[in-house]
Amino acid sequence: MLVPVDFSEMSLNALNHAAQVAKHFNNDLVLLSILEEDFLSNIFSFSKNESKDNLAMEAMLGRLKEKASEIKSQFGVNCKCDVRIGKIYKTIIETADEYGCDCVIMGTHGASGVERVIGSNASRTISYSTMPVIVVKTDKNPNAYRNIVFPLDLSQESKQKVKWAIHLAKSYQSTIHILTYKVGDEFLNKKLMANLKQIQNILDENGVNHSETVLKDDDDFARRTLEFAETKLADLIIIMTQQESDKSIREYIIETYAQQIVNDAGNVPVFCVNPNYSTYKSEFII
Repeated sequence: MLVPVDFSEMSLNALNHAAQVAKHFNNDLVLLSILEEDFLSNIFSFSKNESKDNLAMEAMLGRLKEKASEIKSQFGVNCKCDVRIGKIYKTIIETADEYGCDCVIMGTHGASGVERVIGSNASRTISYSTMPVIVVKTDKNPNAYRNIVFPLDLSQESKQKVKWAIHLAKSYQSTIHILTYKVGDEFLNKKLMANLKQIQNILDENGVNHSETVLKDDDDFARRTLEFAETKLADLIIIMTQQESDKSIREYIIETYAQQIVNDAGNVPVFCVNPNYSTYKSEFII
């Protein structure tokens, strides 16, 4: 699992979260710090100098190794450390791919944040990542994803996150709380209820506890999802980052539904799955 670390409070919260998840799944962590070229130019009086760049990278690597030692001592989790120069979201994705990571766990303040690994970088990482991204805001204890909220809509992509939900639920003995809604069109409503029934059957076949809540309509589904997560004392919300365009239903993309969930989820971590993701690797997902 890869964790971007800029030593802001949010990124250290994400690191603490990741360490506990990694311990649960007996995984290693990759701690990544990214020095942007503009940032290096500023601290070195706008001059490009390879030796100065190396000094900055070595200093950051030293800080990362100290943090890795703390994680090893506290959680027994091994950490690899890497410092790179580049665009934040591109470097996160490239590094995670190179290390064969199962997911990225990163901190964010949402749209109003001021730390460097935040806002647009989190959104872009979520949008372009070929692996799930878990977004963390607080240092809430993540020892167990016991209550997982699973929003369900009409799109085919919405069902792709079922495998992830099952893997997590089996490992943490979780309850999956499915949230969906009725639509005015009778044909589409039957389609949605058929999707719900299919997911119920899959969860039953895998011995996963679950509950279902059907809203009367899809009015402001993001807000309703967050309210629902609060009532269920959710430990995790699993969402798709993008949905196939369908003129007959609301189009959910990272700039709208998913972005609202990530920005406003409060203390609840958000597990973001890109619908293009089709490969499941390593012990994290069994």
